[in-house]
Amino acid sequence: MSSGVSATVRFTVNERPQSVTAHPLRRLLDVLREDLHLTGTKEGCGEGECGACAVLLDGEVVNSCLVPILHAQDAKIVTIEGLAHNDKARLLQEAFIQCGGAQCGICTPGMVVASWSLLERNPLPTDDDLRSALSGNLCRCTGYTRIFDAIKSASGKLSQAAAE
Repeated sequence: MSSGVSATVRFTVNERPQSVTAHPLRRLLDVLREDLHLTGTKEGCGEGECGACAVLLDGEVVNSCLVPILHAQDAKIVTIEGLAHNDKARLLQEAFIQCGGAQCGICTPGMVVASWSLLERNPLPTDDDLRSALSGNLCRCTGYTRIFDAIKSASGKLSQAAAE
């Protein structure tokens, strides 16, 4: 963007306050990866079609390639790195590995973020719930059976842990 216009945007990423000065239409994805060095969020298509860049913005799953940084003003953002230190989310990530739901790694961060969001809202999702929650995420390596198996496995472990 060559117009020279910039804005200072303040927001929280993974529970840490952040401030960046950037063109207001610069993509959140680019700020996360280039300015904040949070490279777990991947760019797949750059058009909001694949979900590889999914993050939580004020608790909602969004494609960060479509979000202008100005829209992140005062927002709370959670990236895949933000889930790395959460014991419950770690169960989900381990299930992805154990069930073969993680293959090339491009879609995995977005899948985990979307799956985490689903399990936070609905700890015992049905197959229809899984299809709906992951409808914005594309995987070209595993298909979706292994990913669904991973989410179901994590759901069972999380339910068991909650009962104990």
